[in-house]
Amino acid sequence: MNFSNLLHWAIIFLVVAIIAALLGFGGVAGTAMEGAKIVFWVAIVIAILSFIISAVRKA
Repeated sequence: MNFSNLLHWAIIFLVVAIIAALLGFGGVAGTAMEGAKIVFWVAIVIAILSFIISAVRKA
């Protein structure tokens, strides 16, 4: 999976959460925010693993 695609989706979830919160849809905003957090952390973990594997292969 591509790291930049995951960050793209995290930003989309964040924007949806902000818009939903501004319009008063608290449940949708909370759900979108949790989705953004999960996708963001998954992307970070994949990036770190990718950097570690790349460094080990070069060594």
